[in-house]
Amino acid sequence: MANIFPRWTNLLPLKIAICVGSLAIGIVAAFTYYATPKTQRVGYMPDQPIPYDHELHVKQLGLDCRFCHSFVEESGHANVPTADRCWTCHQHVKTESAKLTPLRAAIDKSYEGYTGQPVKWVRVHNSPDYVFFDHSAHLTRGISCVSCHGQVNEMRDVYQAKDHSMGFCLDCHRNPEEHLRPLEEVFNLEYTAKNYVQTHPEFEKAVFGTEYDASASEEEVQKQVGTFLKDHWDVQPKESCSTCHR
Repeated sequence: MANIFPRWTNLLPLKIAICVGSLAIGIVAAFTYYATPKTQRVGYMPDQPIPYDHELHVKQLGLDCRFCHSFVEESGHANVPTADRCWTCHQHVKTESAKLTPLRAAIDKSYEGYTGQPVKWVRVHNSPDYVFFDHSAHLTRGISCVSCHGQVNEMRDVYQAKDHSMGFCLDCHRNPEEHLRPLEEVFNLEYTAKNYVQTHPEFEKAVFGTEYDASASEEEVQKQVGTFLKDHWDVQPKESCSTCHR
């Protein structure tokens, strides 16, 4: 009896398996690249049109984060400084520096290269479009810039220090006491819980009573301080998908 199927069909199951396997690998690879922290690149440090030195401006000169990111306590987004804000200082300081050419072109009408075009800063931290994050909601509840952006006050060039993955956010929502600090210390990038407790006797008493152990580690003190603030402010971070995916 003649074969019903041609000989080439013998390889059909193998070909189907290879195609299905290739499709699965492609989907996993695409998801890994486009929907995980790998797209946000910890360590990403783009060249900026003006080499702004955070270590100099913040740590040495003492500029507050809000001087440049002026809407961060009121807005969901942390705005970048306008040329006008930079010119507030640099019309008097280092005005002729070649590094400030893009700034002068944007704001200084007496400059021969004036264009009026804004300084084109390169975004360092860029959350996916499907992620909702409100800066003001976190800052006004004791979460510092350091928790998400690292020690920016020590960066000559700003880079992405944390992965900002879903797991990163959930860890904080599940254990907010590891990050909460008094509101007046949110923008103090050199804050430590131990130092704050030791310099604020009334707060120390409220948190520890008479049981404060000066030899405790920073992590231990922070956890106790954070737990006190969490209960005092009734902080209850949500963990549902709809919290960030809206």
